[in-house]
Amino acid sequence: MLYTGNSIQCELLDDGIVELKFDRQDESVNKFDAATVKELKKATDAIKACADARGLLVTSGKDVFIVGADITEFGSIFTGTEEDLLNWLAEANAIFNGVEDLDMPSVTAINGTALGGGLEMALTTDYRVMSDKAIIGLPEVKLGIYPGFGGTVRLPRLIGADNAIEWIAAGGNNKPDAALATGAVDAVVSGDNVKSAAIDLLKQAVAGKYDWQARRAQKKGKLQLNMVESMMVFETAKGFIAGQAGPNYPAPLTAVKGIQKAAGMERDAALKVEAEGFAKVARTSVADALIGLFLNDQLIKKKGKGYAKIARDVNQAAVLGAGIMGGGIAYQSASKGTPIIMKDIAEKALDLGLSEASKLLSKQVERGKMDAPKMAKVLSAIRPTLNYGDFKEVDVVVEAVVENPKIKKAVLAEVEDAAREDTIIASNTSSISIETLAEDLKRPENFLGMHFFNPVHRMPLVEVIYGEKTSKEAIATIVNYASRMGKTPIVVKNCPGFLVNRILFPYMGCSLQLLSDGADFAVVDKVMEKFGWPMGPAYLQDVVGIDTSHHVGDVLAEGYPDRMGKTFRSALDVMYENERFGQKNGKGFYKYETDKKGKPKKLVDEEAYKLVATVQPEGQKEFSEEEIIERHMIPMIIETARCLEDGIVETAQEADMGLIMGVGFPPFRGGALKYADTLGLANVVEAAKKYEHLGKLYEPTERMKEMAANGESYYGA
Repeated sequence: MLYTGNSIQCELLDDGIVELKFDRQDESVNKFDAATVKELKKATDAIKACADARGLLVTSGKDVFIVGADITEFGSIFTGTEEDLLNWLAEANAIFNGVEDLDMPSVTAINGTALGGGLEMALTTDYRVMSDKAIIGLPEVKLGIYPGFGGTVRLPRLIGADNAIEWIAAGGNNKPDAALATGAVDAVVSGDNVKSAAIDLLKQAVAGKYDWQARRAQKKGKLQLNMVESMMVFETAKGFIAGQAGPNYPAPLTAVKGIQKAAGMERDAALKVEAEGFAKVARTSVADALIGLFLNDQLIKKKGKGYAKIARDVNQAAVLGAGIMGGGIAYQSASKGTPIIMKDIAEKALDLGLSEASKLLSKQVERGKMDAPKMAKVLSAIRPTLNYGDFKEVDVVVEAVVENPKIKKAVLAEVEDAAREDTIIASNTSSISIETLAEDLKRPENFLGMHFFNPVHRMPLVEVIYGEKTSKEAIATIVNYASRMGKTPIVVKNCPGFLVNRILFPYMGCSLQLLSDGADFAVVDKVMEKFGWPMGPAYLQDVVGIDTSHHVGDVLAEGYPDRMGKTFRSALDVMYENERFGQKNGKGFYKYETDKKGKPKKLVDEEAYKLVATVQPEGQKEFSEEEIIERHMIPMIIETARCLEDGIVETAQEADMGLIMGVGFPPFRGGALKYADTLGLANVVEAAKKYEHLGKLYEPTERMKEMAANGESYYGA
């Protein structure tokens, strides 16, 4: 052995070939943490010192190559000074350069996933051989940053600026055929042959059959573009990316500008340009928020693994109530491998449910994500029925009938009698108390809520709501089932509105108060969309359904009368009374027409303005963007804090993920509590004072005031 570390081992093989193998001893995958980067330096020095070394082979001892950097280390690195960050990048790049500059040809065997720093490592070698099952990519923009270990320098010089910009700015994963077509890799072979093919290529390079020095010079030299080509590539790309990413995600555009600036420079100077741009985006609140979301997701997955250890097996599921929602749940379960019975009392409803599932599957086939035989197999895993005949086979039942407590309780009692004693029963309810629904059940320990968001196939969140008598085993089983369905489950304690709707409706309620005070709902929508919401509050209520929103508002008014009780006749009331239910019947705050793609197109409707005017006693007036944002966001922050303090959700991370995945909270702001941290809790508490005359929704909790006074934050240092 030339070198042995915790993550890297170096060994001299036959014919002077040195194998540098990434094989982290304490984890199932390889990643670039600070310790691994230091080991790479020691390994490279050992290779330099080996007189018999004639070629370098880079491999992995894991099923993956390298999944990327250790993101848990970013916080401490990125919160330092800009000078510290630039020094860190310079040290890391000097080590990567050391690999690239070894006086011998080099080949990387990419046997599995190579992302971020993993691909950047592979780019330091002269050639790359890739498994036909591997994926490669530079996904850093999804974290609010861009490649910082030479990715924006080496990749454009290897595959061309236009291809590299697409890879870097989109941050997607690339399959072997795309990687080979662009020249990012030199060969694609079956997984079993990656190492042997890489060795064969390396031996030929050592023997002089390939001009590896020319390949290396290409990666280290200037970008080969004339002035006209350069202008066409970069100016076109900048315009397109600015339009796609928008002003709230600066990393993609910063990356392109860096590639353009460094185009006429050789490697070392170009790396400095990359580092300067990286340091700017890495220290933004956007990067902080997006990295936080990644870590939040890891926390939820870790909790999910804990639940999986005590969960019961779910080999057969059932859904009660067909239609759009039931069909969506059936599709999601069956398409992810769990067969499901779809039960309803009407043949017509079953037809609708099967039609919904079939429609969703057909779209997968159209997009090339599924073939016809797979579609047929998934459809056959959905068994429609009008009776409970096979329910003794069922491990989990999801009740998804109409949102009416009397009907739900009657159906739940029926299914409890029809199912086995150990069957877990979950209600897909958006607002009805789990305790209320469990009142007449014989086995409340096997009952809980499983709140899907509409449309089921698109919305990633599932709220798993437990009551006082719900067993841990029942919670674990539903969490595990939701995960198997491809959803992100967040466990919440029962309360009116659960987690997401309880937090969303103060936002909605304060928006209605703002309209009552004279605001133009279309202007409010534009301001909140500019803030980062996918749609403003009036538009959101049209999409959710005015009737649905009105119903949930009533539930929350009853549950929290001190701050969500109805004290005035609102624009929502007027819309509801006039049967303007939003997109579902073509009119709400806006009117809707179907566009060429069959999707609803939002249009201004003067009738809506006339109706809103009836609940604006002082007429319409203008409000500043600052006030519009504060009047929406402060109540949301405070209610999220209340949920955390009340134990409705265990962590700030889960609360924020619920908002991002459930209602489209702007990801680049990280969630309500992360946003509060970004503003500074003292500033939030101070801003709330301006609106205390509007009621308790603007009243921070005592704990919030205490945290503000002590300089604390929800996410810590």
